[in-house]
Amino acid sequence: MQVISPQHITVLGSTGSIGRSTLDVLARHPEKYSIFALTARERIAELAQQCRRFNPQFAVVTSDERAEELRALLLGESDTQVLSGVDGLCQVAADTRVEIVMAAIVGAAGLRPTLAAVNAGKKVLLANKEALVMAGPVFQQALSLSGAQLLPIDSEHNAIFQCLPYPCENLEAAGVEKILLTGSGGPFRTRAVAELHAVTPDEACAHPNWSMGRKISVDSATMMNKGLEFIEACYLFKARPEQIEVVVHPQSIVHSMVQYRDGSLLAQMGNPDMRTPIAHALAFPLRVDSGVPALDLITQGRLDFEAPDFSRFPCLRLAREAVDEGKSSPTVLNAANEIAVEAFLQGRLAFTNIAAVIEKVMNRAPVVELSGLETVEAIDLNARELARQALGAL
Repeated sequence: MQVISPQHITVLGSTGSIGRSTLDVLARHPEKYSIFALTARERIAELAQQCRRFNPQFAVVTSDERAEELRALLLGESDTQVLSGVDGLCQVAADTRVEIVMAAIVGAAGLRPTLAAVNAGKKVLLANKEALVMAGPVFQQALSLSGAQLLPIDSEHNAIFQCLPYPCENLEAAGVEKILLTGSGGPFRTRAVAELHAVTPDEACAHPNWSMGRKISVDSATMMNKGLEFIEACYLFKARPEQIEVVVHPQSIVHSMVQYRDGSLLAQMGNPDMRTPIAHALAFPLRVDSGVPALDLITQGRLDFEAPDFSRFPCLRLAREAVDEGKSSPTVLNAANEIAVEAFLQGRLAFTNIAAVIEKVMNRAPVVELSGLETVEAIDLNARELARQALGAL
């Protein structure tokens, strides 16, 4: 009888919501997966607990100071080696012993390690949409050269992936007329627009359906999250912007749909729990238990759909303008959004001014070709500085 060795996995961002959900799924299948490395930015005590439980070979944190803090917490309790900085992240993402990399670091900080995993030819489970938004052409070139497999973890993109034939290199050749990208509309879908200026960070982070980190929760409240997903879908599925339509679906049960030429409309449905797309991508093309209960349609009762209100959600409009303009515009959009959301969460910016900051930066930043990673990072830094200047002018 042939004994199949477990696959080794690095989880980039293991203390975030996606990282914790990934570890929950992995713990259900110890015979299939072995955790090689875990990484965290700030939650060092939680990372220490994860290391004690899963005993990875490596743990990576952001600085030497936090590395010393983690080593002290693990002293005598774990053999895990502690690394620090971007170089450490890239090392555990590209290590030859690793087959799978979960890319779940939020924001631009995940760009280099995710790209390192792609360049190393790994099976990359992409939860860090910002990396693809920032550097879509760079990622596409790296994928074609390395042969890495990129599988989407966002529930919407994972749903689209499941509704398309595999592989699908050309939507039109596959008979696809349209991709329908669903979004819940967040916590302010029905709140009076005049009241949005006074929204607090805690209100913005109280998503009605999903449990997410604070940055992603704010993006959901502004629908910038859907805008970033729109851009990501263009790159993931080689789609033109006009081939994708955003549909507001408050229940978050239909995660996205694909409309075909023959009139068929395929939808992927399930309870709003990120363990489902994580389990799907981990085991693809097979299926494994995720721990998520099956959807009960009778109990659910109804499913609603509506068009997005661009006056209520100007960030969605800005994202569409960025993808239409192309080149460096999505990079600029993402950088400005990260600075604006951070300022909002710190109480330095009104909720409705998030979009105002982003629009000011997009109007000021030059639009240039993305020739490589260094160019992407330079554009990102410049856009962040422009965003800080815009904050000061409000």
